[in-house]
Amino acid sequence: MIDQLNTLVTGLLGPAGPLMVVAGLAFVLILASIPLMLNQKPDPMDKLRETAKQKVDSETRAILRDKRRNAKLNKYAQYLEPKSAEELGQVRLRLLQAGYRSRDAVRLYYLAQVVLGVGLLTAGVVYYLMFKATPDATMQQKMFYMIGPGAVGYMAPKYWITRRVEERREQITQGFPDALDMLLVCVEAGQSLDQSIVRVARELRASYPALADEFQIISHEMKAGKDKTQVLNDMGERCGVQDVASFVTVLNQAASFGTSIADALRIYAAEMRDKRVMRAEEKANKLPTKMTLTTMIFTVPPLLIILVGPSIVSIANLGSMSPN
Repeated sequence: MIDQLNTLVTGLLGPAGPLMVVAGLAFVLILASIPLMLNQKPDPMDKLRETAKQKVDSETRAILRDKRRNAKLNKYAQYLEPKSAEELGQVRLRLLQAGYRSRDAVRLYYLAQVVLGVGLLTAGVVYYLMFKATPDATMQQKMFYMIGPGAVGYMAPKYWITRRVEERREQITQGFPDALDMLLVCVEAGQSLDQSIVRVARELRASYPALADEFQIISHEMKAGKDKTQVLNDMGERCGVQDVASFVTVLNQAASFGTSIADALRIYAAEMRDKRVMRAEEKANKLPTKMTLTTMIFTVPPLLIILVGPSIVSIANLGSMSPN
């Protein structure tokens, strides 16, 4: 049958007839496949690749923006950074404890001090010259209206950082026992310490974001290949909480001596729970002492008025009724 078709095609189209028929069939198949290709659904893997590429591009643009911003601050770096490396390290650690981890945190901190100090100083001078300037004004009044706002503006960033540090420490202290309990559950369930830290960071995000950030930083640094001991020590410095520093020491000792991390976490978590109960009892015991002064302020004066008031009125009436 194939020979007959070949003979027929050769008789009609010549010796090149079979090749022409094959080429025509290929052309027809290509034309038929074009609509199918146009209607084909996109591959999910291609979507993932495209999304990842867009994310990388956006991160690259963000980095470029940061570099341009850094270039602007670099012009004034000698005025926006301490001259001493020790002082620079202390300020950077303080900002890390407050939750500010950007590369330009130190420069922005000093920039805020300069801008607020100079701005409020200028505003104070203008306000004094326009509204408070009098010939008999004393030097204290001049300093209060002119230098006072500048001093407030210069100290405001330092006060803000101090408040932020205290708030983060309080939040970390409150959430650390719960974090240890969750970490112990994950470790006893068979997860590694790295996986447990990632899970705890995700679960604590809603309740204690500051502590969740610290655990997330640990997980990222461990994935990057940084030494685990150094990672934990850095966490203890960033938090600035004694409980976290003790926890870091416990984990490092357990890793050094080869003891079970689950046992160490179990004992330390029990101690943290007891310590939280002791802190609550301490606050409860301080409450009566704090309430005593308030009770005296709001109770004793009305009581004296009720008891002594009628006698004072009677004495006043007798004095008015006595003959002149």
